Amino acid sequence: MFTAEEIAIANAIGRNTLAEGLGITFISGTPGTFAATMPVDQRTLQPMGLLHGGATAALAETLGSMGSAMLVDREKFAVVGIELNANHLKSVRSGHVTATGTLLHKGRTTHVWDIRVNNDAGELVAVCRLTNVVITKKP
Repeated sequence: MFTAEEIAIANAIGRNTLAEGLGITFISGTPGTFAATMPVDQRTLQPMGLLHGGATAALAETLGSMGSAMLVDREKFAVVGIELNANHLKSVRSGHVTATGTLLHKGRTTHVWDIRVNNDAGELVAVCRLTNVVITKKP
């Protein structure tokens, strides 16, 4: 879905944001998807030593929001998440998680993403659904 150049742009846009703070990096996904990785470390763990559900949700929203942003004219439009649902299925203590998003709906004003989060072993950690709204930037 996205070229190497577009992935580089996404990573540049993510600098000095929550994405950078959590170590989120956009990567090339399978055809028809957008993907990102995030380390499971002191930045993303909860006090029990497990991947924090909020960090997983942040990864999903970051992925889907950036994916939508890459699909619109960013000079004229902005993209914001309006609904995120996350089901946490498996705990993770270390390594990385990879989120892979598939665009389910690309409307004029809304985009809907299905996002699957997997651990380093490829096991499903979380399933998420993100709805974004596309808004016109004010001059």
